[in-house]
Amino acid sequence: MSPIEAIRRDHAALAAIRRDLHAHPELGLEEHRTADLVARTLEQWGIEVHRGIGRTGVVGVLRSGNGNRALGLRADMDALPMEEMTDLPFRSTVPGVMHACGHDGHTTMLLGAAKYLAETRRFSGTVHFIFQPGEEGCGGALAMLEDGLFERFPCDVIYGLHNRTGMEIGTVAVRDGVAMAGGAFFDIAVTGKGSHGARPEMSIDPVLTACHLATALQSIVSRNVNPRDPAVVSVTKVAGGDAYNVIPHSATISGTARFFAREVAEQIEVAMRRLAEGVAAGFGATAELDWRLIFAPTVNAKEPAEAVRKAAVSLVGADRFASDKPPVMGSEDFAFMLEKVPGAYFNVGNGPGFAPHHPGYMFNDDAIPYGAGMFAQIVEQELA
Repeated sequence: MSPIEAIRRDHAALAAIRRDLHAHPELGLEEHRTADLVARTLEQWGIEVHRGIGRTGVVGVLRSGNGNRALGLRADMDALPMEEMTDLPFRSTVPGVMHACGHDGHTTMLLGAAKYLAETRRFSGTVHFIFQPGEEGCGGALAMLEDGLFERFPCDVIYGLHNRTGMEIGTVAVRDGVAMAGGAFFDIAVTGKGSHGARPEMSIDPVLTACHLATALQSIVSRNVNPRDPAVVSVTKVAGGDAYNVIPHSATISGTARFFAREVAEQIEVAMRRLAEGVAAGFGATAELDWRLIFAPTVNAKEPAEAVRKAAVSLVGADRFASDKPPVMGSEDFAFMLEKVPGAYFNVGNGPGFAPHHPGYMFNDDAIPYGAGMFAQIVEQELA
């Protein structure tokens, strides 16, 4: 019996866990209820549990046989600060918070793999079940790393997954090399001189300066970054002023940048700082850039990616596996772990529907046995 078939016998119980998590979402680094549920469930299955890693992270440890290799399996736990717009009977009970990315499903998949592996123990070595808080730009991976994640729970290889809307249930995809972009958030504070709206000559207009700067920032990708290096710079917010007849003293430009290499991120930051200071000076204003690297590029190592391919072909068949999906400009906090330990990040199909981060998004419970089964198959295969 394959891991998928075995885990499917627990599908109803696992789906109930997932729906409970969905109904009680928690924001990044605040996943106290979720972490407690995860820890208690692992303990019931006889798995060694460590709490409070990276504030609300949980790590379960399972050993079998006398093998000296260790694998890490990671799932994210946090929800998003947005209102749910579904009619699900288990819709969010927390106003303004929703599991709109499927992390409730990822947590459940890893729990399903943990239960199966604890029961069967058809492997020789150590498995670390890593339940990570704060993936959605909250620094959860870095928090766990700073708490000594891999010093306390050494891993030779680490694996993570994400559901993918538009991929059929029962399909798996992974790519060698860069899989997802790195991401940075930026704020540019423009300071001018306020005045009455009828006396612009008395002002140094920060709003006008900010508007010109927002336009100038679009030249970074087209004129400073090598055309062979994909990159995105998006201004997503311009804020300044409170009244129709007042030129404010300051304004702020905010946005995000995406890139497939840290070197490109550095190019963007340098160019952005130069433009901010130069454009502002041209208007007699000043500008200060606050650049924050939120996500590193997600880079899959060759051998772990091949291990995912082998496991997928064994479980679902070669015709249900894809290695040709292009890298995406979305970002993933798991990338920081992949910078410390070689590994692979793969996708499992979630079927049709709204994409993640949409208020109508729905995780498909039918995907649970496939994600959990892939985790389990990788362990049995790599720790044979």
